[in-house]
Parts: sequence; C-alpha cells; structure tokens
Amino acid sequence: MTGFTRGWRARAGVAVAVITALTAASAGPAAAVRERGPGAAIEAVMRKPGYEHARWGLLEVDEKGRTVRSENAGEFFIPGSAAKLFSVSATWRTIGGDHRFTTPVLAVGHRNHAALDGHLVLVGQGDLSLGGRTGPGGTMEYTDIDHTYANDVPGATLTPQNPLAGIDELARQVRHSGITEVKGDVVVDSRLFTSSENLDPGPAPLIVNDNLIDLLTTPTSAGQPARLDWRPHVAPYQVDSQVRTVAAGGTTDISVTASPDGTHITLTGTIAAGAKPVLRVSPVRNPDAFGRTALIEALGRAGVTVHAHATGPNPVALLRQDRHAAERVAAYVSPPYAEYAKVILKVSHNLGANLGICLMAVHTGSRSCDDGFRPLAEFVRKAGVDPRQLQLLDGRGGNPVDRIVPTAFPRLLRYWERTPEAARFRKALPILGVDGSLAGSCTRAATCPAHGKVFAKPGTVAGFDAVNNRLAVAGETLAGYFDAGHGRRHTFFIGVNGASAPDIKGLLAVMDDINHIAALLQQQAAAREHGPRHGQRHGH
Repeated sequence: MTGFTRGWRARAGVAVAVITALTAASAGPAAAVRERGPGAAIEAVMRKPGYEHARWGLLEVDEKGRTVRSENAGEFFIPGSAAKLFSVSATWRTIGGDHRFTTPVLAVGHRNHAALDGHLVLVGQGDLSLGGRTGPGGTMEYTDIDHTYANDVPGATLTPQNPLAGIDELARQVRHSGITEVKGDVVVDSRLFTSSENLDPGPAPLIVNDNLIDLLTTPTSAGQPARLDWRPHVAPYQVDSQVRTVAAGGTTDISVTASPDGTHITLTGTIAAGAKPVLRVSPVRNPDAFGRTALIEALGRAGVTVHAHATGPNPVALLRQDRHAAERVAAYVSPPYAEYAKVILKVSHNLGANLGICLMAVHTGSRSCDDGFRPLAEFVRKAGVDPRQLQLLDGRGGNPVDRIVPTAFPRLLRYWERTPEAARFRKALPILGVDGSLAGSCTRAATCPAHGKVFAKPGTVAGFDAVNNRLAVAGETLAGYFDAGHGRRHTFFIGVNGASAPDIKGLLAVMDDINHIAALLQQQAAAREHGPRHGQRHGH
C-alpha cells in the first residue's frame, strides 16, 4: 500500500498554486502498431462493483516505443505516488545516483587540551536517514510497509537498525578527535534550505528516524496492560501507554495523542491477546531541538561532557558567530543517493520524495525548496516528456493539484532504458510479489506467472466519504516495466480515478485489481511472444 494520504478518514486539503497552462496531450510515445482495447479479461476487472462511476486509463508500449494498448491515455489522471517516478528520477539525475551526503560536526572556538572553549555545530545536509536505515553492507534497509505509514496502514514494521546510528557515530568521532569536554553549547545548523508549505510532510535539513517516535505495542495476557517499546529514547520525550490486553479475538484499536510540542505521548485503546505487535508513530515537532538533544546525549555516552543543558530550544543565535576558527571534528558519510531512491520507491516514502525537491533547489544554489521544481521541469524535458503533461506541486503525488497524463510515464521509463543506470533504477522499483508496495499480490509463481516480472510504482489517493460512509478512491495507479519475454521490456500505465470502496479491505482489493491487470498485461505480452500456452492461470 502506497501513497495513502492522511489516512482513510482524511479531511480534504486545500492548496493554492499557479498551474501550468494545459494543452492537448500528444497521441502517444510512438505510432501505434497494434492499438486495441483493454481485452476481455481486463475489461472484466474494470466492470467490477465499485467502478460504476470511475474512469480507467491504460497504456502499454513495447520495447520499440510502439503503442500496444491505449485507453484514455491522453487525459489527466490523479497519479498518487506514481508521481514519485518523476520526482525521484529528477533528483537522481540532478544530484547524481552516487552522491553521498556528508553531515559534519564543527568545533567553533578554542581548544585547551581536551576541552573546547566554544561550541559544537551539527550541520544538517539533507541526509534522509543519517544512518538509521544503513545495513552492514552500506545498503539502505526497508520493510514492505514502512513505519511512516504505521498510523494509517495495518502491518507496518520496523527495520532493525538503530535510528540514532549516525548521531552515535558523530559523537564517537568527536571523542576520537581529542575533545572530552565542551564548555559551550551544541547547536544544529539547518540553514541548508527552507521548506515549502506545499510539501507535506515538510522536509528538514536534519532528519533523525524520519522525525518520528516509534511506538510498538505487544499484547500480554487478557486484562493486563500491554507491553510498550519505543524508540529513539531522546529527552524530554516521554510515552504513557494506557493500552490494555483483551481476550484473544477481541478488538485491536490503538490511538496516539501528543502534547502540542510533541514531547508527551499517550497511547490508548486495546490489543487482543495473541495478536501481532502493533506499531504506531508520533511526529517530532521540532527536528532541530530533537537532533541537538540526541547529539548531546550521544556525546555523553561517548565520553564527552557538555556543560549546556541537553534539553531546550536550539540556540540558533550561536550560528551568527564568526566561524573562521571552526574545525571539522566529525563527519557522517551516507550511502549513495541511489540507495535512498530505492527506499523512497519501494515503500513510497513521502518525506524522502519531498526532500528531493529541496535537494534539487540546493543544487541550483537556492535555499528555497520551491525552486526545486525548476530542475524537475528541466529533467522532464531532457527525458523527452512534454512538461505540460504534468501538474505537480510536491514530490510525493499527494497535493490536490497533482495530475499526470499516462503517455508521460512510458517516455520517462524509456529514457532510463537509454542510460547506464537503467538496471539500477528498474530494480529500485517495487517488484510484483517480491518486495515493497507490490509484495502482497501475485505472491506465488505457480499460480501467478507474472511473479517477479513486473517492476512498477503504485499510487493511492483515498479519503473518507462521509455521505456514504465509505472510502472515496480518488486515484489508484501503477506505472513501470514488465518482462515481455526474450529480454524484451514493455512500459505501462494502469490507473483508475473515481472508484469507491466500503472500507480499508475494499481499498486493498482495488489495489489488487490494478496489480492483477498488470499481471494480465505481462502474461499476454509473453504469450504473444511465445505463442498460446494451454492451462495458463491468472492468479494472485
């Protein structure tokens, strides 16, 4: 599940934007050679209950750029997180797939043996993870349902990495530099960029654990308080759990509330005995103050005494002091950006996608995230896509103005096929039945031959319909590649706007319908290449 905006009881958002003038979309990536309708099996899916008032879009393009199937492919669709194909691609090609983020700690002042008569400055550099997801081989780790979706999507889980890994490494390096005492203060420098109100969630130059507190509730025995584990432990954050365990088969329903500053978190509700642990999250309201405290506490664990209070506001006034005597005493170097892109695409990481807009702005020399849309537009043109086929006001595909014409997707995807990083990009996408947002469909090759052969980015925009007490599925989409046999790859887009679902399970069924159509496209393309196959089954 991906791109699920603000939960299924979401309130409608309002955005004010200057929208690019629209013109008629082009006829397609290339002249059609076998253009036809969706086909009987696909049409049967499109006619299922819940789609009575919906509009479907479908486009399949072969390895030579010829249109195989097309349905409403020249019209705007709500893309949901399929829009991340454009924002992540633009960020990747703008800053480079091998770009590494170097987050330094500077010592400002004078050293007196092991004592620093001055302060330490942690300079935020837009590192999305800061070590919190980095595996032992330098890869970025993820789970199929990310913790950033824990309050909205059932089944979210945590990666095993320490969310404070980068902060702890910086503290160890400060101690290794010879400093054991800081007589001044610690300050976070977050002047790299200023986020935009259009980017929700809003990125920050310093991000620790996606700026979230993880709250994991495990049932005990019926009638007893449930067990709570939470991370990262950073002062002054406190968590109070009032969740009780009920009998097996009972209701599991856990809610999270927090004080206005986010530092006092309360969990209420019930969890059934024998149920799997339930993850919830609570946002960090002040990332700079949080990062400052986390570093001061890490310094203490590393053997460095800081005389300033660990908690409290970030002392930004210190940043106005002259830094001519600054010395870099620590630096955390990240994995390459391509690893971050993999996480963003695999789990539909909204914060990471929006962060890319800010990183592109910084690349142009600007501190305003809004300026990141200029290099995005430049990339789109370079990829051979008409920029008038896109309306975007964020990087994640969740803004009310976001629209994309289906024909834009094959052009973007075929652009990647002409680059040396084609395979790297393709493998960064969710793989049907294997990982990321597509892990839950087509899980067995024995019943679904498309298993492992579809590489695509899903998107979901849904909210609560109070009139009918159901979910309004504004957009459900899927765009990417599939293996058509003999080394051939087709590009495709599948989307439905205006569907409805009775509940969260119904929404999952809509997603499964989209994935089933992708499997049908893959199997039919392979069958055309290899000839008819008897007994072939289409399953999930």
